[in-house]
Amino acid sequence: MNLPTYRSLGVKMHWQRRTIASLGIILIMLLGLAACSSGPSTISALAPSASTAPAASATPAQATAAVAAPADTAMPATSAPAAATAAVAAPADTAVPTASSNSSATAAFSDFSAAIRNVVQQTKPAVVQITNEQYQMDGSTNTPFTVPAGVGSGVIYDNQGHILTNNHVVADAQQLTVALPDGSTYPASLVGADPFTDLAVLKIDGKNLPVASFGDSSQLQVGDWVVAIGNALALPGGPTVSAGVVSALGRTVQEPGETNNSQGPFLFDVVQTDAPINPGNSGGPLVDLQGKVIGINTLVAGQAEPGVQAQGIGFAISIAAAKPIADQLVATGQATHPYIGVQQIPLNPVIASRLGSDTKSGVVVVAVGPGTPAATAGLRPRDIITAIDNTPVTDDSVFAKIIDSHKPGDTIDLTVVRGKQTVHVTATLAKRPTQ
Repeated sequence: MNLPTYRSLGVKMHWQRRTIASLGIILIMLLGLAACSSGPSTISALAPSASTAPAASATPAQATAAVAAPADTAMPATSAPAAATAAVAAPADTAVPTASSNSSATAAFSDFSAAIRNVVQQTKPAVVQITNEQYQMDGSTNTPFTVPAGVGSGVIYDNQGHILTNNHVVADAQQLTVALPDGSTYPASLVGADPFTDLAVLKIDGKNLPVASFGDSSQLQVGDWVVAIGNALALPGGPTVSAGVVSALGRTVQEPGETNNSQGPFLFDVVQTDAPINPGNSGGPLVDLQGKVIGINTLVAGQAEPGVQAQGIGFAISIAAAKPIADQLVATGQATHPYIGVQQIPLNPVIASRLGSDTKSGVVVVAVGPGTPAATAGLRPRDIITAIDNTPVTDDSVFAKIIDSHKPGDTIDLTVVRGKQTVHVTATLAKRPTQ
């Protein structure tokens, strides 16, 4: 099932109560401390070792002791209640918790809190608030003036004042204002924007600007702790910090389009996290516990079904995907993407039946742009593309990802079902138009 997504830029702020994932972790740790301070019989009942079944002739007291005691605990010879109670209360391989075990758990929690604080102190100064200002007309004087149209986040990543953020944070802006956590503000210029990856780079001029460092998102593992920093809900007082874990890696998600019920571009190799991401967080960094930026917070999952809001599912563009785009934007003001020039939809049984095909998976060509690589190669509407360079195409996200893995000028071989025949079509990819 493809969950709908929505961007976390807040033009109008709607307050919602949400449970921060880190509170759940704290509760788990507190429960762990409670378990450590419980009696041995509680621990034995919660996590027994393999137990020896009692003999048929055993007395009830012996049977109770046999179930409760670990397998490597010698069974008492007597059936006296006191002996059975001792066997239940103090299994040989269960250490009775001491004050030192509680102290160790407390120290571990303290170390974790210190790690989060260090990340915040290291990275937060470089996390900025970006205000997108757009013109409106004064009806009485017929003169334009600017008003804030939205607020998002960004991160300063070099000493030249370049800021990485989301394209949807800065789209259609007539003016951009950047505010740092220390209270300083700067006018910002747009270096370049790429709507196909939802990334943009701004630049401010300042001295001794704080700078965040990029990490290596390819080294992330599911379960790693991460920290999201951004201007959630544009709350006064500076960025908001939330924590969670890497929930999944290598996701492909589709952004919402610019109009209602339309679809935007696919984002590939996205990091999924349960760190809370709210409106205003868009463009802010997702940071590992070494204080390195490993993602740009971009989307959250929408409703799983009508009336059921998805919980704890946010997405960040991995820094491995974002940095090459940022480099291109700084160098040339734009990013280059391959392009084939078709509109396609995923194949399903209903569409296959209408096309009179027994093909199980692929994408159906709906339209072919004139003068595009697809038109030159001879692709036609109603063609079913089932593979590219022998890699199966299972849906439109896979199709888009395979195309995106190439460069303009690359030649690809498409396996196409056309009517009752299977043909091969060779296409040379071009540079995607900016519009």
